[in-house]
Amino acid sequence: MSFFHELAHQYIDGEWRTGTGSWDIIDFNPYNGEKLAAITVATAAEVDRAYRAAERAQGEWATASPYRRRDVLERALRVTEELAGEIVEAIIDELGGTRSKAEYELALTQEFLREAARQALSPEGRILPSAVDGKENRLYRLPVGVVGVIGPFNFPFLVTMKSVAPALALGNAVVIKPNQNAPVVGGGLIAKVFADAGLPAGLVNVVVTDIAEIGDAFIEHPVPKVISFTGSDRVGRHVAATAGGLFKRTILELSGNSALVVLADADIDYAVDAAVHSRFVYQGQVCMAANRILVDRPVAAEFTERFSARVAALKTGDPREPDTCIGPVINTFRADSLAALVDQALAEGAHAPVRGRVRGNLVEPTVLTGLPEDSPLLSQEVFGPVALLMPFDGDDDAVRLVNDSPYGLSGAVHTASTERGVRFARRVRSGMFHVNDSTVQDDPGIAFGGEKNSGLGRLNGDAAIEAFTTQKWISVQYGRSVFPF
Repeated sequence: MSFFHELAHQYIDGEWRTGTGSWDIIDFNPYNGEKLAAITVATAAEVDRAYRAAERAQGEWATASPYRRRDVLERALRVTEELAGEIVEAIIDELGGTRSKAEYELALTQEFLREAARQALSPEGRILPSAVDGKENRLYRLPVGVVGVIGPFNFPFLVTMKSVAPALALGNAVVIKPNQNAPVVGGGLIAKVFADAGLPAGLVNVVVTDIAEIGDAFIEHPVPKVISFTGSDRVGRHVAATAGGLFKRTILELSGNSALVVLADADIDYAVDAAVHSRFVYQGQVCMAANRILVDRPVAAEFTERFSARVAALKTGDPREPDTCIGPVINTFRADSLAALVDQALAEGAHAPVRGRVRGNLVEPTVLTGLPEDSPLLSQEVFGPVALLMPFDGDDDAVRLVNDSPYGLSGAVHTASTERGVRFARRVRSGMFHVNDSTVQDDPGIAFGGEKNSGLGRLNGDAAIEAFTTQKWISVQYGRSVFPF
C-alpha cells in the first residue's frame, strides 16, 4: 500500500503534487474492492503547467548528447530491476493481473527500455545531391518537441512506456495522462522510474484527470506536437479529429477484432494452446486478443472439444495465487457488459460448450459456437474472457471471414506448411499477422500497429523514430545562385 500512497499524485515539473480539482479518482483493487488510493484530479490549469514545464525542459534535453540520454534510459532500466518485486505487486493489485501477466509486463517493459537506449543513438542525418550547382542539401532528424501520451488500463506500464521511453531517448519531453483505472502503474510509477534514474525535472510529467474535468485541454493545448493514444476506436476517432484540426500528429493504437485461424493440416493440440493463450491472456482484455477463433470444418469438432476442455479447466480467482489463470476484469461495468453479451449470443441461437459464471468482477471463461455469420458480436471487440468459435470451408472462405471486420490489428494462422501460412497472412488486411503462434505479440524492434479502425501510425524500433522525430531540410549554397530578377 505504501507504493500507492507514494505515487498516487500528480507529477509536474519534478514535484509530486495534489490536484486542485473538485473531485477524486478512486483507485480500487478490482479483485477484492480494496481502496488503493484517492487522487484529486488535475485541472486544465495543471495540464497547462505540465505542458509548459515540458516545453521549458525540452530545449536543453534536445541538445544534450545522445549518449547522455542513453545513460538515463539505461539507469531507468536498472531502477525497474531494483523495484521489480514492488512493480509486480502493483500490477496485480491495481489491474487484477495474474502474477504471470505482471511478470511478463515488467519483463517486456524492460526490453523496451533497452531498445530506447539504442534508439537514442539511432537517428541519422543525410547529405543529398542538388540539381543546382554549388548547393548541398542536408536533411536533419530532430525531436518533435513535446509528446502527449494517453495510456490504457490493460498493460499501462508497458504500453505507456512504449511511447515515453523512445520519445525521451530522441530528445523530447512528455506529459502522461494515465487511464483512471491505472493511475499509479500507468502514471506515477513511470514518473518515479525516471526521477530515480536522474532524468531532469520537467521532461516527464503525469496528470491524473478526466475529460469531465478538463474537456479536450490535454489534446488541444498548443505545446504538444504529437498525441500518442491507446484505447478504443470510438475515443481514438475523437482524438484524431481534435488533434488533426490543430495539425498535430497522432499515433493511435486502437481496438481489434483479431482472428486465430486453424487450417485442417494444423497441429491441433498446439493450435489449442495458442488459441487459449490468445483469447484468455489477462482475461481477454487485450487489443490483440483472438476475438474470433476460425476452424476449418474437417477439424472443427475435434478442435472445439479439445479447446472447450482446456478452457473449462482454467482456474478463475485470486490473481495473487500462482495457479490462477483468469483474474478479475477491470470493473463491475465490464463484468455486467460481458454477462449481457453472452445472454445476447445465446438469444441469437449460439451454443455454450462452456458457460462461466459471473461473481463480482470475476468472469469465468465462456466458449460460444453456432453464432450466425451476421451476428454483430462477430464484428465487435469482445474485451473479456468470451471465445467465439466459427467453422469455415477452405482458405478462401477463411480469408473472407477474417477480413469481414472493421478492424485490422493482429491475427494468427496455424498450418503444417509455413509458406501456406505466409500466403494466407499476406491476404489479410491487418497491421500484424503471425504464423503458428499467438495473436498476442509485441517486439521492441518491430513496427507495431493496425489498419482500418485499429489505428494510425506505428510504434517500436525504427517506427518509433519516425513517430517522435521530424525531418528538417537545410540547404547550403557554396557558390552563387542565379536569380530571375
